Amino acid sequence: MTTHQTKSLRPDPGAKVPDTAMVMAAGLGKRMRPLTAMRPKPLIEVAGKPLIDHVFDRLRSAGIKKAVVNVHYLADALEAHLRGRVKDIEIAVSDERAELLETGGGIVKARDLIGDEPFLCVNSDNLWVDGPTDAIRSLAAQWDDATMDALLLVVPLARANNHAGRGDFHLDAFGQITERRQPGRLAPFVYTGVQMLSPRVIRDWPEGAFSTNLFWDRAIEAGRAFALVHQGQWFDVGTPPAIRATETLLADG
Repeated sequence: MTTHQTKSLRPDPGAKVPDTAMVMAAGLGKRMRPLTAMRPKPLIEVAGKPLIDHVFDRLRSAGIKKAVVNVHYLADALEAHLRGRVKDIEIAVSDERAELLETGGGIVKARDLIGDEPFLCVNSDNLWVDGPTDAIRSLAAQWDDATMDALLLVVPLARANNHAGRGDFHLDAFGQITERRQPGRLAPFVYTGVQMLSPRVIRDWPEGAFSTNLFWDRAIEAGRAFALVHQGQWFDVGTPPAIRATETLLADG
Protein backbone atom coordinates (compact mmCIF):
# COMPACT_ATOMS: atom_id res chain seq x y z
CA MET A 1 0.00 0.00 0.00
CA THR A 2 1.43 3.36 -1.01
CA THR A 3 1.85 5.95 1.72
CA HIS A 4 1.48 9.33 0.03
CA GLN A 5 3.29 12.17 1.73
CA THR A 6 2.59 15.84 1.25
CA LYS A 7 5.87 17.60 0.70
CA SER A 8 6.24 21.01 -0.84
CA LEU A 9 9.49 20.97 -2.81
CA ARG A 10 11.18 24.06 -1.43
CA PRO A 11 14.89 24.01 -2.13
CA ASP A 12 17.41 24.65 0.61
CA PRO A 13 20.09 26.86 -1.01
CA GLY A 14 22.45 26.08 1.86
CA ALA A 15 22.21 22.31 1.48
CA LYS A 16 25.43 20.34 1.38
CA VAL A 17 26.33 18.54 -1.83
CA PRO A 18 27.05 14.83 -1.21
CA ASP A 19 30.71 14.02 -0.72
CA THR A 20 30.48 10.85 -2.82
CA ALA A 21 29.18 9.94 -6.27
CA MET A 22 28.73 6.45 -7.69
CA VAL A 23 29.61 6.53 -11.41
CA MET A 24 28.16 3.64 -13.40
CA ALA A 25 30.79 2.66 -15.97
CA ALA A 26 30.67 -1.14 -16.23
CA GLY A 27 28.22 -1.64 -19.10
CA LEU A 28 29.00 -3.43 -22.37
CA GLY A 29 27.93 -0.55 -24.61
CA LYS A 30 26.19 -2.84 -27.10
CA ARG A 31 24.10 -0.07 -28.70
CA MET A 32 27.28 1.92 -29.36
CA ARG A 33 28.92 -0.81 -31.46
CA PRO A 34 31.14 -0.85 -33.48
CA LEU A 35 32.72 2.06 -31.56
CA THR A 36 32.86 -0.04 -28.40
CA ALA A 37 34.63 -2.98 -30.02
CA MET A 38 38.00 -1.69 -28.79
CA ARG A 39 37.10 0.76 -26.03
CA PRO A 40 34.54 0.94 -23.23
CA LYS A 41 31.58 3.23 -23.83
CA PRO A 42 32.61 5.77 -21.14
CA LEU A 43 35.75 6.48 -23.20
CA ILE A 44 33.85 7.25 -26.43
CA GLU A 45 34.49 10.89 -27.27
CA VAL A 46 31.72 13.45 -27.70
CA ALA A 47 32.49 17.12 -28.33
CA GLY A 48 36.21 16.53 -27.91
CA LYS A 49 36.32 14.54 -24.68
CA PRO A 50 35.35 11.09 -23.37
CA LEU A 51 31.83 10.76 -22.01
CA ILE A 52 33.09 9.95 -18.53
CA ASP A 53 35.17 13.15 -18.49
CA HIS A 54 32.02 15.18 -19.11
CA VAL A 55 30.65 13.52 -15.97
CA PHE A 56 33.79 14.16 -13.93
CA ASP A 57 33.76 17.81 -14.96
CA ARG A 58 30.20 18.13 -13.61
CA LEU A 59 31.12 16.33 -10.37
CA ARG A 60 34.14 18.56 -9.81
CA SER A 61 32.16 21.71 -10.57
CA ALA A 62 29.49 20.74 -8.05
CA GLY A 63 32.03 20.03 -5.31
CA ILE A 64 31.87 16.22 -5.20
CA LYS A 65 34.98 14.95 -3.41
CA LYS A 66 34.98 11.23 -4.23
CA ALA A 67 33.84 9.12 -7.18
CA VAL A 68 33.28 5.38 -6.88
CA VAL A 69 33.52 3.95 -10.41
CA ASN A 70 32.50 0.39 -11.26
CA VAL A 71 34.38 -1.36 -14.07
CA HIS A 72 33.80 -4.54 -16.09
CA TYR A 73 34.10 -4.31 -19.88
CA LEU A 74 37.65 -3.43 -21.01
CA ALA A 75 38.29 -2.52 -17.41
CA ASP A 76 42.06 -2.09 -17.80
CA ALA A 77 41.60 0.71 -20.35
CA LEU A 78 39.07 2.46 -18.16
CA GLU A 79 41.23 2.18 -15.04
CA ALA A 80 44.22 3.61 -16.94
CA HIS A 81 42.09 6.59 -17.91
CA LEU A 82 40.86 7.04 -14.34
CA ARG A 83 44.43 7.28 -13.07
CA GLY A 84 44.72 10.47 -15.08
CA ARG A 85 41.79 12.05 -13.22
CA VAL A 86 42.91 11.48 -9.63
CA LYS A 87 44.30 15.02 -9.45
CA ASP A 88 40.74 16.32 -9.84
CA ILE A 89 38.82 14.03 -7.51
CA GLU A 90 39.42 11.02 -5.29
CA ILE A 91 38.58 7.86 -7.26
CA ALA A 92 37.80 4.41 -5.88
CA VAL A 93 37.28 1.51 -8.29
CA SER A 94 34.61 -1.12 -7.69
CA ASP A 95 35.86 -4.11 -9.66
CA GLU A 96 33.17 -6.13 -11.46
CA ARG A 97 35.52 -7.97 -13.80
CA ALA A 98 34.28 -11.33 -12.53
CA GLU A 99 30.60 -10.57 -13.10
CA LEU A 100 28.62 -7.70 -14.59
CA LEU A 101 26.11 -6.80 -11.89
CA GLU A 102 23.87 -4.20 -13.60
CA THR A 103 22.99 -0.97 -11.83
CA GLY A 104 21.46 -2.34 -8.63
CA GLY A 105 24.06 -5.06 -8.16
CA GLY A 106 26.79 -2.54 -8.87
CA ILE A 107 25.55 -0.28 -6.07
CA VAL A 108 25.43 -3.24 -3.68
CA LYS A 109 29.01 -4.27 -4.49
CA ALA A 110 30.21 -0.70 -4.00
CA ARG A 111 28.23 -0.21 -0.78
CA ASP A 112 31.25 -0.09 1.54
CA LEU A 113 33.01 2.40 -0.73
CA ILE A 114 29.94 4.65 -0.91
CA GLY A 115 29.57 5.13 2.83
CA ASP A 116 26.59 5.87 5.04
CA GLU A 117 25.46 9.29 3.80
CA PRO A 118 23.12 10.16 0.90
CA PHE A 119 25.09 9.90 -2.34
CA LEU A 120 24.89 10.91 -5.96
CA CYS A 121 24.57 8.18 -8.59
CA VAL A 122 25.39 9.03 -12.22
CA ASN A 123 25.49 7.02 -15.43
CA SER A 124 28.85 7.51 -17.11
CA ASP A 125 27.29 7.89 -20.57
CA ASN A 126 25.32 10.95 -19.49
CA LEU A 127 25.79 14.29 -21.14
CA TRP A 128 23.94 17.28 -19.82
CA VAL A 129 24.27 21.05 -19.81
CA ASP A 130 23.24 22.94 -16.71
CA GLY A 131 20.47 25.49 -16.91
CA PRO A 132 20.25 28.54 -14.62
CA THR A 133 21.60 26.43 -11.73
CA ASP A 134 23.98 23.50 -11.36
CA ALA A 135 21.86 20.32 -11.63
CA ILE A 136 23.79 18.44 -8.95
CA ARG A 137 23.60 21.34 -6.52
CA SER A 138 19.89 21.63 -7.30
CA LEU A 139 19.37 17.98 -6.36
CA ALA A 140 21.23 18.54 -3.09
CA ALA A 141 19.13 21.63 -2.35
CA GLN A 142 15.92 19.66 -2.98
CA TRP A 143 16.92 16.63 -0.92
CA ASP A 144 14.93 16.02 2.28
CA ASP A 145 16.30 13.03 4.14
CA ALA A 146 13.22 12.80 6.35
CA THR A 147 10.88 12.12 3.42
CA MET A 148 13.07 10.87 0.56
CA ASP A 149 14.93 7.70 -0.31
CA ALA A 150 15.40 8.61 -3.99
CA LEU A 151 15.47 11.92 -5.86
CA LEU A 152 15.82 11.53 -9.61
CA LEU A 153 16.77 14.21 -12.12
CA VAL A 154 14.30 14.00 -15.00
CA VAL A 155 13.72 15.92 -18.20
CA PRO A 156 10.46 16.43 -20.12
CA LEU A 157 10.10 13.88 -22.92
CA ALA A 158 9.80 16.75 -25.41
CA ARG A 159 13.28 17.99 -24.40
CA ALA A 160 15.01 14.60 -24.26
CA ASN A 161 17.42 15.06 -27.15
CA ASN A 162 18.06 11.93 -29.28
CA HIS A 163 15.83 9.87 -27.00
CA ALA A 164 13.63 7.34 -28.80
CA GLY A 165 11.79 6.00 -25.75
CA ARG A 166 8.28 6.70 -24.55
CA GLY A 167 9.16 8.28 -21.21
CA ASP A 168 9.71 6.82 -17.76
CA PHE A 169 7.74 8.60 -15.04
CA HIS A 170 4.70 10.63 -14.05
CA LEU A 171 5.01 13.25 -11.30
CA ASP A 172 2.44 14.82 -9.04
CA ALA A 173 2.31 18.49 -8.07
CA PHE A 174 4.88 17.93 -5.30
CA GLY A 175 7.40 16.16 -7.54
CA GLN A 176 6.54 12.76 -6.16
CA ILE A 177 6.85 9.89 -8.61
CA THR A 178 3.31 8.59 -8.84
CA GLU A 179 3.44 5.98 -11.56
CA ARG A 180 5.93 3.96 -13.54
CA ARG A 181 5.53 3.76 -17.29
CA GLN A 182 2.87 1.35 -18.57
CA PRO A 183 3.62 -0.65 -21.76
CA GLY A 184 2.46 1.14 -24.88
CA ARG A 185 1.71 4.44 -23.14
CA LEU A 186 3.67 7.66 -22.99
CA ALA A 187 5.03 9.09 -19.75
CA PRO A 188 5.88 12.81 -19.69
CA PHE A 189 9.31 12.60 -18.02
CA VAL A 190 12.55 10.79 -18.88
CA TYR A 191 15.14 9.73 -16.30
CA THR A 192 18.45 11.44 -17.06
CA GLY A 193 20.72 8.93 -15.33
CA VAL A 194 21.43 11.34 -12.46
CA GLN A 195 19.97 10.81 -8.98
CA MET A 196 20.49 11.11 -5.25
CA LEU A 197 19.92 8.02 -3.14
CA SER A 198 19.88 7.22 0.55
CA PRO A 199 21.88 4.16 1.63
CA ARG A 200 18.59 3.07 3.24
CA VAL A 201 17.50 1.73 -0.14
CA ILE A 202 20.39 -0.73 -0.28
CA ARG A 203 18.73 -3.63 1.53
CA ASP A 204 17.18 -7.06 0.92
CA TRP A 205 18.79 -7.43 -2.46
CA PRO A 206 18.83 -10.55 -4.65
CA GLU A 207 22.04 -12.37 -5.48
CA GLY A 208 23.88 -11.41 -8.63
CA ALA A 209 22.85 -8.86 -11.23
CA PHE A 210 19.72 -6.75 -10.88
CA SER A 211 18.43 -3.29 -11.78
CA THR A 212 18.14 -0.20 -9.58
CA ASN A 213 14.43 -0.44 -10.47
CA LEU A 214 14.08 -2.74 -7.45
CA PHE A 215 15.10 0.08 -5.11
CA TRP A 216 12.99 2.62 -7.00
CA ASP A 217 9.88 0.46 -6.86
CA ARG A 218 10.19 0.16 -3.07
CA ALA A 219 10.67 3.91 -2.69
CA ILE A 220 7.69 4.62 -4.95
CA GLU A 221 5.51 2.21 -3.00
CA ALA A 222 6.50 3.91 0.25
CA GLY A 223 5.88 7.39 -1.18
CA ARG A 224 9.57 8.26 -0.79
CA ALA A 225 10.59 8.62 -4.46
CA PHE A 226 10.68 12.12 -5.92
CA ALA A 227 12.00 13.79 -9.04
CA LEU A 228 13.41 17.17 -9.96
CA VAL A 229 12.92 18.51 -13.49
CA HIS A 230 16.20 19.48 -15.17
CA GLN A 231 16.18 23.06 -16.46
CA GLY A 232 19.06 22.67 -18.89
CA GLN A 233 19.80 20.43 -21.83
CA TRP A 234 20.15 16.65 -21.74
CA PHE A 235 21.33 14.26 -24.44
CA ASP A 236 20.79 10.53 -24.88
CA VAL A 237 24.14 9.46 -26.34
CA GLY A 238 23.43 5.77 -26.73
CA THR A 239 24.27 5.10 -30.38
CA PRO A 240 26.90 6.25 -32.89
CA PRO A 241 24.43 8.51 -34.80
CA ALA A 242 23.55 10.24 -31.52
CA ILE A 243 27.14 11.46 -31.20
CA ARG A 244 26.95 13.62 -34.33
CA ALA A 245 23.47 14.84 -33.41
CA THR A 246 24.61 15.80 -29.92
CA GLU A 247 27.71 17.60 -31.16
CA THR A 248 25.58 19.56 -33.64
CA LEU A 249 23.10 20.60 -30.96
CA LEU A 250 25.90 21.61 -28.60
CA ALA A 251 27.58 23.67 -31.33
CA ASP A 252 24.28 25.42 -32.03
CA GLY A 253 23.97 26.32 -28.35
